[in-house]
Amino acid sequence: MAAAVLFRGAAPGRGGPAWRWRLSGTPRRRLAHDSGFPCGDPAGTAIWTCFRLDERALVRVRGPDAAPFLLGLLTNELPLPGPGDGAVPPPARAGYAHFLNVQGRTLYDVIVYGLRERAEEAAAFLLECDSSVLGALQKHLMLYKIRRKVAVEARPELRVWAVLPSAPEARGAAPLREEKAEAAAVLTRDPRTACMGWRLLTQDEGPALVPQGRLGDSGDYHQLRYQQGVPEGVRDLPPGVALPLESNLAFMNGVSFTKGCYIGQELTARTHHMGVIRKRLFPVRLSGPIPASGIAPGTPVLTESGQAAGKFRAGQGDVGLALLQSEKIKSPLHIRTSESGQVALTASVPDWWPKATK
Repeated sequence: MAAAVLFRGAAPGRGGPAWRWRLSGTPRRRLAHDSGFPCGDPAGTAIWTCFRLDERALVRVRGPDAAPFLLGLLTNELPLPGPGDGAVPPPARAGYAHFLNVQGRTLYDVIVYGLRERAEEAAAFLLECDSSVLGALQKHLMLYKIRRKVAVEARPELRVWAVLPSAPEARGAAPLREEKAEAAAVLTRDPRTACMGWRLLTQDEGPALVPQGRLGDSGDYHQLRYQQGVPEGVRDLPPGVALPLESNLAFMNGVSFTKGCYIGQELTARTHHMGVIRKRLFPVRLSGPIPASGIAPGTPVLTESGQAAGKFRAGQGDVGLALLQSEKIKSPLHIRTSESGQVALTASVPDWWPKATK
């Protein structure tokens, strides 16, 4: 099952937005680690871990011109829902993409959810972005709106969750079944890579739609993400600095080289067709006396002989991401800290990358 989506409410014939949320009668409750239902597993049988991502926010773009409007700004095709049968809403699908500036550098990374409640209504899209640039993204969209028939608004009542397998038997399984749903929500596979599990959008206080789930700490989510080499947000992809192909956008299914024009396309297409990407964002592990304040973004990464190999981008604990010259990742690498110390850095190639790059 590529994706699952449930909608409650918005009865046929009623006015209002093309899609709306209504929770079931289940009372809301705040979650705690290893709590009971809806997201807890005191018996120790949890196979899913649910991470609430407060640093992610959602913007809705809706209207007759929503699709062509976004196509002119995003690096990827849009995840449009398929046709429904009239009784059951069509599924929501997700896609990954970047907004670029005119120089072809990344401004914002987004996960795009394509939603349509009824076939006769205009398509709506949810853009999941870094919450710190929510206002900036809205301004960016309004700048290019001009006379397009689209509405742009934040959806602060919706929360973003990552749902990842916490047991081997959960891998490849669908954690949501319609007959077990307790609240309205959207659940879909993370479009970037299978190792990042699922994305859950819900208005509820917790992921009530995930049977056999337990609440996880968001710090663990980010550590896993760094171990897998998946960038997310402005710390990992600084606006106006990061280049999309060096950030492995193509590996994460985030760019189409056959779609029509979009802002920043020229440099991206030229780099792709030249076939030479000398630097990439690699997952790295640090060993040695790491400063209490961590490694500052942009700190040079050096070879054993002191030659420049790249720059540290961001991290958490002893894992992170670094933009490195591909030909030097197998060499002994290190970072010099402000305390005149030296931290060894080991880069790796994720298993989910295309084999041709390994």
